[in-house]
Amino acid sequence: MIEIENVRKSFGNLEVVKGVDLTVNKGEVVSIIGGSGSGKSTLLMCINGLEAIQGGQIRVDGTPVHASGTDLNKLRQKIGIVFQQWNAFPHLTVMENVMLAPRKVLGKSRQEAEEIAVRQLTHVGLGDKLKVFPSKLSGGQQQRMAIARALAMSPDYMLFDEATSALDPQLVGEVLDTMRLLAEEGMTMVLVTHEIRFARDVSDRVAFFRDGKIHEIGSPDQVIGQPQRAETADFLKSVL
Repeated sequence: MIEIENVRKSFGNLEVVKGVDLTVNKGEVVSIIGGSGSGKSTLLMCINGLEAIQGGQIRVDGTPVHASGTDLNKLRQKIGIVFQQWNAFPHLTVMENVMLAPRKVLGKSRQEAEEIAVRQLTHVGLGDKLKVFPSKLSGGQQQRMAIARALAMSPDYMLFDEATSALDPQLVGEVLDTMRLLAEEGMTMVLVTHEIRFARDVSDRVAFFRDGKIHEIGSPDQVIGQPQRAETADFLKSVL
């Protein structure tokens, strides 16, 4: 599981995560919703150790992420993360992009890495795009390639940071379908998303972030369908 206890994160004098507590159990899908600047994406960066924290603790399968003795490179092999931008290597083919981390980080042979890449790219519906370059893909296809690249490390957890926000509206659905497939397969996922209806469909729990805190958390039907806090209701009215 992922355990987040009283986590605080500041950039200079600006505190953006203010004492957050959250436990994500194995096989659970938790969606984090809220306005821009509420601390959602920053929390994901803290879970993966990409940002330091100023207080509290985050543990992944019992390992404290921010302890001085923790091997972050090893820990990150358990935690795949997909950002708003796909950040592909333009000079490598789609398959070579996905092969890179298994070869460089996991020490797989070229043949093993190729088998992993073909399997994961086929998994996300890109089995016919193995030899093309990223520039020849649509935005939705590039984001699905980024998901395949994360899955190639066989992670136990997947973090999605507004994975569809940079896409044209007509391309959003294909990426959400891929994320829905992972949820149905039992992947443990934490999603920062503006796709409220999608969050309602796939999540076990939804957390509403405001001003660096979780203001409300519960089942999708409760938080999205019958919010208890006025702030949650006001946010949902503004986005739905």
